[in-house]
Amino acid sequence: MSHEEIEVEALGIEVSSQPIELYKVLKIANAVSGGGEAKMAIAEGYVIVNGEVETRKRCKIYGGDVIAFNEEYYVVLCDTPPAPLKPKPEAKQHAGHKPAQKPKAKQPSAKKSAKPAKEKSPPQSEERAPNGRRQISF
Repeated sequence: MSHEEIEVEALGIEVSSQPIELYKVLKIANAVSGGGEAKMAIAEGYVIVNGEVETRKRCKIYGGDVIAFNEEYYVVLCDTPPAPLKPKPEAKQHAGHKPAQKPKAKQPSAKKSAKPAKEKSPPQSEERAPNGRRQISF
């Protein structure tokens, strides 16, 4: 596959921080009327990022990325450097450490007087209508 360079006019979209999610760029550019419309357009494959169809609504967009949507081209402009990615916390146990235990539920204090349990009376036989419902008299 040969790569062909073409020159297009693109509208600059200035963002204050990067990365920014793709659907937010479309909202900032006023290419859509709202986030729901942006997400639907992305999911249906109408948005192209850097020459490839993008269907991830929360795809991370950085300064210099080119977005094509609805026969318009947008380039993301940002002066700040990309924010570092936060490392995921590891769930490893270290030697000599006990795993954290959940706090136990509070026991009811003995000071309070316990209410005696109500005795259940046997179910009363009630007459029922032909449709199986109980009859109610007013």
